[in-house]
Amino acid sequence: MSNKEYKPTLAQLRTFVTVAEQKHFVAAATKLGISQPSLSQALAALETGLGIQLIERSTRRVIVTPTGEQLLPFAKATLEAADAFVAQARGAHGVLAGPLNIGVIPTVAPYILPSLLTLIEDEFPDLKPRIVENQTDELLQRLRDGQIDVAVLATPTAASGVEDIALYDEAFAVVTQPEHPLAGRKDLDLNSLGDIELLLLDDGHCLRDQIVELCKIAEVNRTPGSESVTRAASLTTVVQLVVAGLGSTLVPMSALATECARPGVAVATFADGVDAKRTVGLAMRASSRRRQEFEQLGELVKRALDEATESSRELLPR
Repeated sequence: MSNKEYKPTLAQLRTFVTVAEQKHFVAAATKLGISQPSLSQALAALETGLGIQLIERSTRRVIVTPTGEQLLPFAKATLEAADAFVAQARGAHGVLAGPLNIGVIPTVAPYILPSLLTLIEDEFPDLKPRIVENQTDELLQRLRDGQIDVAVLATPTAASGVEDIALYDEAFAVVTQPEHPLAGRKDLDLNSLGDIELLLLDDGHCLRDQIVELCKIAEVNRTPGSESVTRAASLTTVVQLVVAGLGSTLVPMSALATECARPGVAVATFADGVDAKRTVGLAMRASSRRRQEFEQLGELVKRALDEATESSRELLPR
């Protein structure tokens, strides 16, 4: 029987949410930085106060009960509201401050983070960014679960419970070997994709999906990568494969300075007006009340992108 006067603490709710996410008591205790007995006591106090079982314990696994599944979104919303309250108080009317867990996809992170983190330190010294690099689907799941606060990724996401803030469009460039017929050209169209053997990132990378979609729009009569099982987990590896003569690839403009300033690489660009680009933005929980803060972060992301792109322009065909 529940205690009608009982009010759960934030620590108890955070314990419940973390156990439900981790599905493991030791992992949950480690994430919260507390001992396993303390975690068990907090969860037991929450269940006793509510008079219901939230977590079913066994020797092999942890199961969230049906009632626990129903209450889990409310617990997450409560914690999010409390975090937003603290962030608002620290930030004095929406100014970025305090801890902020930022997710970034791998085809953005290496190219904007050096400038972005410097800008944050200079302009928002009270902000404590924590960076999580991962593929889009994983970042969206972490966002919905409350493990990160905001994510920098390709938009639109069309993900339930997520709101997008579009930031910028970024053109692609073709990276190939210097002796390739397309090398150094500035007038490519989408049909030019049919003239190269495209090397792609592995499944799960949104950049791979974007390139495949460009080929569909151009009605290129083959699926990129169908002639080869070669795939890579990073743009760095893809460009090294280009140097080795295994094919060509498409690279976002912000990545050129980092990935293509090496021997054995040539760059070609699309003609003006050709829609060979991606849109990058921020993803936030639709329930979040921190849009004003995230828009400030978005402005810094755009400035970091401008710095990376400016460095890349030196590699463009003249």
